Amino acid sequence: QLQLVESGGGLVQPGGSLRLSCAASGFRLDYYAIGWFRQAPGKEREGIVCIPSGDGSTYYADSVKGRFTISRDSAKNTVYLQMNSLKPEDSAVYFCAVDVFPRCTVVAGGISESEYDYWGQGTQVTVSA
Repeated sequence: QLQLVESGGGLVQPGGSLRLSCAASGFRLDYYAIGWFRQAPGKEREGIVCIPSGDGSTYYADSVKGRFTISRDSAKNTVYLQMNSLKPEDSAVYFCAVDVFPRCTVVAGGISESEYDYWGQGTQVTVSA
């Protein structure tokens, strides 16, 4: 059974850091592009980061560029999202997702959830004083 599980969310003060994990079972993440999306209450889901499999460009949305870093740990079959300098507007449910295509598909300057085939259940991030 293919499964993605996010973890690492929580409550953090503005300026703080969190590291989210996206662990897979039933398949290898190495072969696929992995995206992180987030959705705040009343807002559309936003694609913020994508890491390709192998060669290719990693995508960061302008809203997180320079603050968030995505990485892979092949041994643990896990993708991480390191989030630094967090702001209240980063508060959202964060989802990881798998695109069976190995490259990050960037259209009109962003990544689209319609490109992604498997999703985790999400983890809540709240940035508040």
